[in-house]
Amino acid sequence: MDELASAHQPRMFSLQKIVEISYYNMNRIRLQWSRIWQVIGDHFNKVGCNPNEDVAIFAVDSLRQLSMKFLEKGELANFRFQKDFLRPFEHIMKKNRSPTIRDMVIRCVAQMVNSQAANIRSGWKNIFSVFHQAASDHDENIVDLAFQTTGHIVMNTFQQHFAAAIDSFQDAVKCLSEFVCNAAFPDTSMEAIRLIRHCAKYVSDRPQALREYTSDDMNVAPGDRVWVRGWFPILFELSCIINRCKLDVRTRGLTVMFEIMKSYGHTFEKHWWHDLFRIIFRIFDNMKLPEQQTEKTEWMTTTCNHALYAICDVFTQFYEPLSEVLLADIFAQLQWCVKQDNEQLARSGTNCLENLVILNGEKFSPEVWDVTCACMLDIFQTTSPHALLTWRPAGQEEEVGEGKHMDVEFDSQSQSSFERTLSERGHSQMSTASDETWKGKSQTRVSDHRLFAGLLIKCVVQLELIQTIDNIVFYPATSKREDAENMAAAQRDALEQAEEGETEPDQGMYRHLSSQHLFKLLDCLLESHRFAKDFNSNNEQRTALWRAGFKGKSKPNLLKQETSSLACSLRILFRMYSDTQLQDSWPDIQTRLLQVCSEALAYFISLTSESHREAWTSLLLLLLTRTLRLPDDKFKPHASCYYHHLCEMMQFDLIPELRAALRRFFLRIGSVFHIAAPELGRAQPSSS
Repeated sequence: MDELASAHQPRMFSLQKIVEISYYNMNRIRLQWSRIWQVIGDHFNKVGCNPNEDVAIFAVDSLRQLSMKFLEKGELANFRFQKDFLRPFEHIMKKNRSPTIRDMVIRCVAQMVNSQAANIRSGWKNIFSVFHQAASDHDENIVDLAFQTTGHIVMNTFQQHFAAAIDSFQDAVKCLSEFVCNAAFPDTSMEAIRLIRHCAKYVSDRPQALREYTSDDMNVAPGDRVWVRGWFPILFELSCIINRCKLDVRTRGLTVMFEIMKSYGHTFEKHWWHDLFRIIFRIFDNMKLPEQQTEKTEWMTTTCNHALYAICDVFTQFYEPLSEVLLADIFAQLQWCVKQDNEQLARSGTNCLENLVILNGEKFSPEVWDVTCACMLDIFQTTSPHALLTWRPAGQEEEVGEGKHMDVEFDSQSQSSFERTLSERGHSQMSTASDETWKGKSQTRVSDHRLFAGLLIKCVVQLELIQTIDNIVFYPATSKREDAENMAAAQRDALEQAEEGETEPDQGMYRHLSSQHLFKLLDCLLESHRFAKDFNSNNEQRTALWRAGFKGKSKPNLLKQETSSLACSLRILFRMYSDTQLQDSWPDIQTRLLQVCSEALAYFISLTSESHREAWTSLLLLLLTRTLRLPDDKFKPHASCYYHHLCEMMQFDLIPELRAALRRFFLRIGSVFHIAAPELGRAQPSSS
């Protein structure tokens, strides 16, 4: 051991002499000193990485002494000598894997920060580079010491010497990001995110310092320097955290990123927003990477989901600047989410579309409404589950089943197992299609399994979108309330007394939509209704799907889609039919309304399944109640057109409320067409 020590004595002696020479030459002009240091600094790089720890320790300690002396002299503006002088610390930290040496480097740099912060300028870059290296370490002591010093710099040194550190502000944020991404120390990760949030306050409080700082990026316009040097590094690093970290950390990163936008977005220029959303949309690009399915699913249902709602919040808060530069991109992102084979993300896409339109629709121009309606039309078309009608079992493409006929054999079990869940927004539709169900059907192919899962999601999206249109046009819960009121009015036998819009203010977007937009939405709804009707009428196809394991215990159906799409269509048509601003179009609207209602009634009386007819109860009450509230001149053509169908309806065992509605309808016919004298003492039916 003594021999080993004596062998290194000449090296130690030489190193000591180099330190002395460096110290005595430190007062030379900076240009000369820079040339000297090119040679000496390279020597420190090598000695600091010496495999003998005693030599390396001596080198690092010598470097520390020199650095402290050098930093005492300060640095003139536009000079970068500190950066060159402190570079050996970076090199040693990067190349030397000895925990002892790495710990010593961190302590030396921490000491410099504590004693010479006021004199450090270009050296901050080296300091953050050293701490960046330490941030990904597995040694708790190294990470902890480096993070403590970094936190001290951000909370205290930046507060006092921000102007001197602007050039390395981006390095500081990047360093904090590296601490966040070290999965071994979750507490440090969360605290580092808090420090990044604090960095945003500096940018907000001191934009002038960022604008006035002169450096190498003189090609950046003065007005954009706050973005390039301040906001962009913070928001970009937060997006990196979101894309790199595990769930709890990335969720916190996402929350802080949008908090910063909401808090300081009023200071952002329009083109900054455009750059920012290119970063945000990278969150969704993560899905394009080849990952394991479980990770991809978790990512969609958590991070993508969270991001979608946050994007809509930001868009609503800053509608004026964002609508011009980002509306098309946001709609495209919502469409992308809806088209993924992920039910939660698909639901979120339609819900966010709904929120976006309801909260901002009053400000939409006709052109924006064009884009909005086109977006909904595209989602309708691309998520229509066409394969429900075309799918055939393997090798049985020509098999003749029980025949295609109108008896759709809806039993209560079938209705509850498939449609009842689809009717309630916010609950998973996949739950009833359990793994046991899939495994229990031996003839189910893997490709069919995937196809069926995708088709279920499309069924969900269709229902979600129908509800979305209803909520946008009439405001959420309005239609549900109307159905309840219709039922209550039928029970009181007072179907003609309520006036439309009498009880609640008109909060929906109806008044902001042109007739062309409404007809576009109507076409979507009626197409969805026809598809559901075709499927529900195709008993052979439903049986084949059921036997192949689609949905489980009983035959699949699209009852809710069939009724809700038609109900929303009727609400839109009746509303247009009573809108005095559309008086010139009333003849065309009446023709459309008569056609839709006649087809609906004809279909209803063709049904042979009692449970299927029961599903139409609210729909029929809506149709009859709205028609009864029409004035006499409009009621007449409707009564004439529906008379035959209504007579046929009387053969069914209808619930008392529907019977009451039919009774009122026929009484009104007798009065309006003057084929029955009013009974003495009975009030005349209202014609308002």
